[in-house]
Amino acid sequence: MVGIKDVARAAGVSVGTVSNVINRPETVSEGTRTRVQSTIEQLGYVRSESARQLRAGRSRIIALLVLDMANPFFVDVAGGAERAAREAGLGVMLCNSAQSVSEEAEYLSLFAEQRVRGVLVTPADTSGANLVGFQRHGIPYVSVDRVLPSAEGCSVSVDDVAGGALAARHLLECGHENIVYVSGSMQLTQCQDRYAGVVHALREAGLREEDALRQVECDRLDVAAGRDAGARLLGMSPRPSGVFCANDLLALGVLQALYGAGVAVPDEVALVGYDDIEFAAAAAVPLTSVRQPAFRMGRAAADLLIEETGEGAAGHEHQRIVLQPELVVRRSTMSLRS
Repeated sequence: MVGIKDVARAAGVSVGTVSNVINRPETVSEGTRTRVQSTIEQLGYVRSESARQLRAGRSRIIALLVLDMANPFFVDVAGGAERAAREAGLGVMLCNSAQSVSEEAEYLSLFAEQRVRGVLVTPADTSGANLVGFQRHGIPYVSVDRVLPSAEGCSVSVDDVAGGALAARHLLECGHENIVYVSGSMQLTQCQDRYAGVVHALREAGLREEDALRQVECDRLDVAAGRDAGARLLGMSPRPSGVFCANDLLALGVLQALYGAGVAVPDEVALVGYDDIEFAAAAAVPLTSVRQPAFRMGRAAADLLIEETGEGAAGHEHQRIVLQPELVVRRSTMSLRS
């Protein structure tokens, strides 16, 4: 491997001059700088980031740990975080906890070993214990898409209670008073909050939860789990006329199950998802969905982390940013009263 001494020898300058060209080019004369840069290109020299990090005392890498990289929602979150990081001259290391508390703990340990600049994390451990333990390393972190009262640090999330209420109000306005909520594990705060929003909307309409709402809980938040939930819906008596799913992947799976059974959407069952991923609009029946500003969420979280680890870190104060969701109406819902 070509080292900095090899570059200095080939360019006929000192190691210090090569270092200045790399780190402080304005301190080197144009002629010398051009000669050294040409030598670097010819030899294919790449500076050691780990060595630079040791000298500077900080990394240029932000870690992003999400629950499920197969979910397009988290792809959009990552896109927002990467945009902010690139503008700040930083890179993003993307990791997937697969909703596993133990894998999350292992990744947090790896981040501490690598001394990353900071961590953006959607916690799999809803107790917050993993992040509480991570705090001893003194590496800043921001919670994304979740607020953990037991953990310190900034957070950027969406008002999921409001989002659940948006979905339920829409179904009620369309005339559906026999609703099923298809969720992931109710240990997930997002699933709890979206359910609470549905209950709130029902009470607003003068309906009782026990009369108008049933629930199907899944162990995952993917299309396969949605298909399984769809099969369970088909076996219900009476069959629901409105279905609200905790994310779009579940909703797409439910849609597949209903379509396969010859149940028309929205004529027989109206369907609402959550997240408004790209596939929602492109489904066989375009999906009504509660849109989360995923890109903006990732960018806002990265901006907070960059502020906390940058030149103005001394004046940084932890913030909890809560973004608002938006209902996007498409063909998967209809009004029974129209």
